[in-house]
Amino acid sequence: MARFSPECAVVLLEHLDTPVTRFLLSHPLLSQIFEPQKKEESSFMPEDAVLASVGIVKCGPDRGLLVSESMCLALEELIQACCAEDEGVPVMLVCGPKNTGKSTFNRYLINLLLNRLPSVEYMECDIGQTEFTPPGCVSLSNITEPVLGPPFTHQQTPRKMVYYGQTSCEQDTERYLDVVKYVFSSYKKEVPLVINTMGWVKGEGLLLLIDIIRLLSPSHIVQMDLCDWKAMALLTPEYVHLTPGLYTKGKQQAKRKRMRVAGAEHWSLPEGEGDASTPEYKLLYVHPEFPRAGVAGKARVHSSILRDMSILGYLGQLQSPDIGAVLPLHSLVPYQVPFNAVALRVIHTDVAPTNIMYAVNASWVGLCRIPDEIRCQSEGPVLLTQTPVCDCLGFGIVRGVDIDKKLYHVLTPVPPENLRLVNCLLLGNIAIPNCVLVGQQGVEGEIPYVTSDYNYNILGSGKLKKKKLGKRREYAFECDYT
Repeated sequence: MARFSPECAVVLLEHLDTPVTRFLLSHPLLSQIFEPQKKEESSFMPEDAVLASVGIVKCGPDRGLLVSESMCLALEELIQACCAEDEGVPVMLVCGPKNTGKSTFNRYLINLLLNRLPSVEYMECDIGQTEFTPPGCVSLSNITEPVLGPPFTHQQTPRKMVYYGQTSCEQDTERYLDVVKYVFSSYKKEVPLVINTMGWVKGEGLLLLIDIIRLLSPSHIVQMDLCDWKAMALLTPEYVHLTPGLYTKGKQQAKRKRMRVAGAEHWSLPEGEGDASTPEYKLLYVHPEFPRAGVAGKARVHSSILRDMSILGYLGQLQSPDIGAVLPLHSLVPYQVPFNAVALRVIHTDVAPTNIMYAVNASWVGLCRIPDEIRCQSEGPVLLTQTPVCDCLGFGIVRGVDIDKKLYHVLTPVPPENLRLVNCLLLGNIAIPNCVLVGQQGVEGEIPYVTSDYNYNILGSGKLKKKKLGKRREYAFECDYT
């Protein structure tokens, strides 16, 4: 049994005085998620102070995160496979329903591997719960330092990233697979790879997962599910070989031949019927044993808060490294981008060209690079008719559009040398956290982009959502963005 304190992220933020942490702590959203840690009387050793300085604290037996026996066994086998020199580089895919501990398992696995290896590759395929980037991305990252907190504490620039633009791929699963394939092509197979997948494992979600397994060909699959109920089928190599995916075919003919062999304990495919195509991987089954495992009700709302926090963590890079007050975003100087210097595309819906500037203004955009040269005879804007699968170099906020001068005003922490490569802005269904707009300080009169006098009957309009949460352990989850 092993337990880890959930307060590590908050202690870590308080001990590391950086622009990112100051920006995060300046927003009420963080204090609404975590309350100050209650100090407990206990024997305090000198080494405890060292551990506390990096966010690791002791906790009682009724607190922290429970690591089950099956999880320990799976971790031990994966570490042995990664350290073995004669078996190739492992590719480990972690899957399972929502709220079964996939992210925690990945962090624990990465930290254990970094005790033995200089680096680990991590591929994020869960666009709704990204680990190292803002939400809506499929990415490949090289991890060299321990992962000691939730995603908003360790945002970093990945080696390869594509902005999918939504937190769910149900509307366009084909493009999602194209994006996964494009990002995976950058993996050089020099160090072990950990692949995180979505919690969508029912219906078409399971079929899509089978497609991903066939596409990525992992050497190990960690399937997380509960003991008392099965949210998904056991993903044995035989099951994946026989079952059709969403876009790939299974060996149904072989399955029918198998059913005709009455009483046979073992069976083999007829000669020439694709033994080579049968996936070869080791399946490790993990049963999570933490409280409320597999219950996705409140976890769904918690996920939306973590997505907002990841965006806030990314925007924290805009703050000055000097110690001082946090600067509101409207006081920062934006980049000026000519209309005809970048192409523009709205990913998740159709927008009439006459309304495109209304959609882009005050929006979160992916700063991307497409291989085609941007050619425009006029002063723009340049509108793409299809969503490209291309590299995303970072993100920004379009804080203003100057129609007269044909300029976008963009706030972004992406360094200038990378901005020179950007020639495409992708607008998806990822919104700027409401607290960024509502909580602007130092503004006299009406707050920019925020109004209470509006006709909500207009097509496409909507109010800021009010999120109410219950209590999780001793932490209050009372959030009110409006």
